Amino acid sequence: MVERVRKTAVLFPGQGSQYVGMGKDFYTHFKEAREIFNQANEILGFDIAALCFQGRQEELNKTSVCQPAILVTSLAILEVLKRNPAGSGSECQAAAGLSLGEYTAHVAAGSIAFQDAVRLVCKRGLFMQEACNANPGGMVSVIGLEDEKAEQICAEMMSMGVICAANYNSPGQVVISGEKPLLEKASILAKERGARMVVPLKVDGAFHSDLMISARDKLAKELEATPVLRPSIPVVANIYAKYVREPDEIKASLSKQLNSPVRWHQSISLLIQNGFNQFYEIGPGKTLAGLMKRIDANQEIKSIDTIEAFENIGKSN
Repeated sequence: MVERVRKTAVLFPGQGSQYVGMGKDFYTHFKEAREIFNQANEILGFDIAALCFQGRQEELNKTSVCQPAILVTSLAILEVLKRNPAGSGSECQAAAGLSLGEYTAHVAAGSIAFQDAVRLVCKRGLFMQEACNANPGGMVSVIGLEDEKAEQICAEMMSMGVICAANYNSPGQVVISGEKPLLEKASILAKERGARMVVPLKVDGAFHSDLMISARDKLAKELEATPVLRPSIPVVANIYAKYVREPDEIKASLSKQLNSPVRWHQSISLLIQNGFNQFYEIGPGKTLAGLMKRIDANQEIKSIDTIEAFENIGKSN
């Protein structure tokens, strides 16, 4: 029997995957994880490790806190994988990340330095928090409705204000983002048109919509001043569901991402079409593994957010 050629991609989670205690066992057991957290503490000027390990969930959930917290936790775990390659973490041939996770993917690919990514993501979180405060909004997850029907609902209401399809998570799961009165109307329409469920998300505002334009413009200036290199492995950009390779293209994709939809299931489909058949979700939670099951249940994906999961990966390869 011919063994299937493994082609490995690493995936990094985004906002919403945070939980108190994330990364603590890696910090306790691995010097390389401690170094990542300690460097981040210095760059940020506050104790991100303490917030991750024993902070209050309400504090960790703040956009300005959870974004650097998730990035740093994911990169600490990645560093352990790279130095202890039993889990094949050092052999990945492509990277992708959900929204915020795209920054982690660029660090993994060498296109953005760790120190710059921590600074950028901290500012990204602050800019988004400011936009949320200035332009209140929200997001709802629509489950069991085709993409086109969700887009049609948004199109019908655009003349009333800001509303759009913001996250294409998996076939039959679209997140709509916008002003709260419009989200309420959209939720009713979605149910009338066949949605199984409509779930309001616990987020501070209308991410990936035009209510984030002020944050996008501020972030674009920060990105412009940040050194960005060509990645050593292909990185999939959320907004295009295509690989980005040139520094200017990477900067543009990361700033536009704030008010553009995240095409996650299209991004994963691109990797699968390109022969990727082994995926590692590196960072807190198992959200991306759950989405993968709905995108293509035949794909092999392993989530690494605890030492136990890391050790099991070593054994299974």
